[in-house]
Amino acid sequence: MFCNYRRIKLIKNIVKYFIVNVNIIIYTMKIEYGVKFDFQDLLIKPKRSNLSSRSEVDLEREFTFLHSKRTWKGIPILSANMDTTGTFEMYRELSKHKIITCLHKHYSIEEYPDDLNPNYYALGTGINQKDWIKLIALMEKLNPYFLVIDVANGYSSKFVNFCKKVREHYPKLTIIAGNVATSDMVQELLLSAKVDIVKCGIGSGSVCSTRLKTGVGYPQASVCMECSEVANGLRGHIVSDGGCRLPGDVAKAFGAGAHFVMCGGMFSGHLESGGDLIEDEDGNKFKTFYGMSSSLAQKKHHGGMASYRSSEGKIKKIPYKGPVKSTVMDLLGGMRSTGTYIGAQRLKDFPKCTTFIQVNRQVNEVYSHPLFNLKN
Repeated sequence: MFCNYRRIKLIKNIVKYFIVNVNIIIYTMKIEYGVKFDFQDLLIKPKRSNLSSRSEVDLEREFTFLHSKRTWKGIPILSANMDTTGTFEMYRELSKHKIITCLHKHYSIEEYPDDLNPNYYALGTGINQKDWIKLIALMEKLNPYFLVIDVANGYSSKFVNFCKKVREHYPKLTIIAGNVATSDMVQELLLSAKVDIVKCGIGSGSVCSTRLKTGVGYPQASVCMECSEVANGLRGHIVSDGGCRLPGDVAKAFGAGAHFVMCGGMFSGHLESGGDLIEDEDGNKFKTFYGMSSSLAQKKHHGGMASYRSSEGKIKKIPYKGPVKSTVMDLLGGMRSTGTYIGAQRLKDFPKCTTFIQVNRQVNEVYSHPLFNLKN
């Protein structure tokens, strides 16, 4: 009888243990159900249009920013603040098309020319004390309109506090800051940190390996939809950073609500891009392109990879594309064509004219194998 009592008590304790721990698992592990979308998961549904020519589509937009109160007009595309795409040479060409170049933060103070048009470039900075000291000197020298406060993980309190500090010292500066990928942080950055434009996107860049190394990320089309909805309600703005491979992806980002779109890979491999120019034994030319968290970038700018971190960036060689103007013309032409397909005469109208359809295949790839390519 006594043995049975002990046996029953033991079983009760085991059951109680599992109930307690199962509850812990239930309450600590969360799954958000429902499909989230990248650009390749969607196509834009065509609609009747009164537009007879691509030339009728206006790609310029005018914004008044929430905290700086500055007004800006231009084509709201940004070249990424990577040292391979955020170059002075890139600025010289993109500014002709009223596109903003986000200059990388590794230029020395002496390297900045005095003739930069503040409408079409943005300074870049990190959030360390060394970055702050350099930023003060650059502000005195250039008096820029735009600043990109850039970190890989915009969910840290240190990052938010740095944004607040910059706003306190420079109330008329238009601040672009990120990266984040969820609406709650868009709200915090706009209201608490007083950022004007929130840089949205984690893990979707062409040379970013964050999703592979950390398992963290958010599909970019859904990022645009969810983050822009919050920003619109607060009279703020977002920039979609990452995930655009082709002009159609840029059009989708604007259709999904992004106010600005930042491109890295699309602006890589050009004459104006940074990175080494390489020629193989057959005479084919390439340029190096790499993520700013890659081992190459860490070695170049910081003397090597710190022992407590891993590389979260890829290193690629991109076929040399020549002057970036041809890519710009292709990009803008594709966006204008999107406008004619959906009846949007202005870029501002893209979100209200866009209806997405979910797809499992975008293009016919029967002749996509290199075997079918003609050599120039």
